[in-house]
Amino acid sequence: MHELSITRSIVAIVCERAINQQVTRVCLEIGCLSAIQPEAVRFCFDVCAKGTAAEGATLEIMEIPGRGSCSKCGVEVALTALVGRCPVCNGALTLIAGEEMKIKEMEVESCA
Repeated sequence: MHELSITRSIVAIVCERAINQQVTRVCLEIGCLSAIQPEAVRFCFDVCAKGTAAEGATLEIMEIPGRGSCSKCGVEVALTALVGRCPVCNGALTLIAGEEMKIKEMEVESCA
């Protein structure tokens, strides 16, 4: 399960950026074609955050749908797999969304 190491990295990055403040919320974007299972990340998050500045933080995950663009006619289509052909002209599709995994935002408690 590679989600465990990915989640450890997410927690490490968030804690580093928190600069000794308590993290209260983390929002991730995970593409549905990224081979990362959002539920596995949710499962691992509390375990990885235990004892860190992210312990107790709320985890929000936004799943990004797959999108492709045709290299011939330029049409954009929804993708459910990394490969496919354009339904309009049978041209090759270039992936434009759905493979990403990023920390979109985080919230920390105010020190004041």
